[in-house]
Amino acid sequence: MAVVRLSKRAWEQLRSKEFRGYLLRRLFDVPFFLHLDSPRSTHICCFHSTHFWGPVANWGVPLAALADMKKDCEIISPKMTGAMVIYSSLFMRFALRVKPRNLLLFACHLTNFSAQSIQLGRLIHYNLKKGESAV
Repeated sequence: MAVVRLSKRAWEQLRSKEFRGYLLRRLFDVPFFLHLDSPRSTHICCFHSTHFWGPVANWGVPLAALADMKKDCEIISPKMTGAMVIYSSLFMRFALRVKPRNLLLFACHLTNFSAQSIQLGRLIHYNLKKGESAV
């Protein structure tokens, strides 16, 4: 039930006016929301910002995890997958706590957290099934 609430809340956040303004600022260099917490700010966020290029470069990790979903479970490293789950959960919090909030980074790490958690679940299921067949 908590997963349903969390996914519903994430979907509402992605559909929010603030997130649309954030994407427009990042992608099209539109200066209309600027920084919500600083009304006198003249900084325009665009492609020159690390708030854009950092998450763009980071998208390689969740995309690789999503591509690995079809591969055999024997190649999944439990230590690395667990580390990626922890890493993504920490950086999801960071993306929301930094000012201005970096929603693009949050979406990247939410995707990675989900993909790595699914991979970890696949590995656990595979190991349980392998243990049953050995008996």
